[in-house]
Amino acid sequence: MLRRPVPDENVPVLIVGGSLVGLSTSLFLAWHGIDHLAVERHSGTAIHPRAALFNQRTIEIYRTVGIEDDVTRAAETEFTQNGALVSVESLGGKELEYYYRSINDGVEGLSPSARIFVTQIGLEPVLRDSAAALGGRLEYSTEVTSLEADDDGVTAVLRARETGEERTVRAQYVIAADGAHSPTRERLGIAMNGHGSFSDSITIYFRADIRALMGDRNLSVIYVFNPLLQGFFRFSIGGDAGFLVVNSTVDENGVRSTKVGEDMSEERCIEYVRLALGAPPELPIEIENVQRWSAEATYAERFRHGRVFIAGDAGHVMPPTGGFGGNTGVADAYNLAWKLAYVLRGDAPPSLLDTYDPERRPVAEFTVEQAYSRYVLRLDPSLGKENLVPVVDDASIELGHLYHSGALVPESGDGGLTEDPRTPSGRPGARAPHIELVRDGATISTVDLFGRRFTLLAGPEGDAWCTAVRDAGLAVDAHCVGGSELADPGSRFIESYGVGADGAVLVRPDGVVAWRARGARPDAAQAVADAIAHVLGTHA
Repeated sequence: MLRRPVPDENVPVLIVGGSLVGLSTSLFLAWHGIDHLAVERHSGTAIHPRAALFNQRTIEIYRTVGIEDDVTRAAETEFTQNGALVSVESLGGKELEYYYRSINDGVEGLSPSARIFVTQIGLEPVLRDSAAALGGRLEYSTEVTSLEADDDGVTAVLRARETGEERTVRAQYVIAADGAHSPTRERLGIAMNGHGSFSDSITIYFRADIRALMGDRNLSVIYVFNPLLQGFFRFSIGGDAGFLVVNSTVDENGVRSTKVGEDMSEERCIEYVRLALGAPPELPIEIENVQRWSAEATYAERFRHGRVFIAGDAGHVMPPTGGFGGNTGVADAYNLAWKLAYVLRGDAPPSLLDTYDPERRPVAEFTVEQAYSRYVLRLDPSLGKENLVPVVDDASIELGHLYHSGALVPESGDGGLTEDPRTPSGRPGARAPHIELVRDGATISTVDLFGRRFTLLAGPEGDAWCTAVRDAGLAVDAHCVGGSELADPGSRFIESYGVGADGAVLVRPDGVVAWRARGARPDAAQAVADAIAHVLGTHA
């Protein structure tokens, strides 16, 4: 019998990757009190402003763990918020179409949190510092050189890139958040499905005074449909810098090309920026950096390999149309973190982790296809419209996903993947709807009631539910909505959650409805206990 070498360190969870999703995972695990180590091969947080649009669900999640205000402040230093999404021939030229007059137009009442623009340059330090304050550990300039999983855990060899020194870490579980070209995923032999690469794109980071061209418009994302190039802009709050993504170009003979990255010379990049700006020849333009990347729409065939889980771009890569990529990764991390916490604390068996893949992988596949449809329809119809999935409303993608797994007490339904959050069902598997409530004279959201434990929400005549749960000593936060504790001024709870006045719903730690009873039950405490046991997999 072969013996494993004694590791230099043992940790419950090793996170491979310390960018947006890795840092979010670290924060969520630390918030749940789980010791872990995150390693990142780069020397620090992001230096390029990727993943700027964060949707309402992502900001709700950050709100729950206590950093929404910090994230909002970081955002406000980078961008004027709540701008429009528009297409133009050039910034100083003809406007073509407004997709949104403001990025929160029509969704203000769906969440206590707003969509915001913040780059990873602004966001990652907030995540890093918040995770560290809760005990999260992160090592930069550290890469994983080997990974061996067995029935009891995972052995990883880490190498410090500055010194070459290696050490062995033994983890109970590993989370691979190491990006679109994930070495971890490749080591595990997990294939990627989908549409592959369809554009050799570039992102040009530049400095130029665009204030006169912008005028008094508040534009957050500016798609450029110029006869000679297609792409999109984002600009800094000061109007003196920005970046231009170029997805395709047309040469002097009218031949269109998606191989933009083959010429990234400074002269060519200045030409692209000037053309997309519609700027006069005398406007100074300074190129700071150019990144080459592949636009693709792919997703992993599975999100788990034994004790190794993949999250973020390691599991799904999508074009930026829709701004779904980073948000989907944060949701991966949030789903996985509470399950790992329950298993590692001994509150649930390892089988709870079996529900990560069936909950998150279908969401990822669906969202990748939605991003691809938007890319084809907005930027490149030549890719073909024949096999596109129908475009679903953005709010349904952000707030309306439906899970189907053993970590729910199911009801009969159509097995769909989304619902419209404007008409929520409150069904098991859905995000628990936002409702404005009043507690002690202050307005709060139902979202503010969810935390590290399960939460029971009972209707205005459901006091018996809350009393029974408390008397039984269940590890559940119980609230009666519409009574003396929590006023429901709009009387929305019953309709939004699909229960009667004496009914109740059980919400998981990730804010997803796990079970509901439409009316009173004589065995209230036992019914709740049985529902939790079913979700966690502790029932006989």
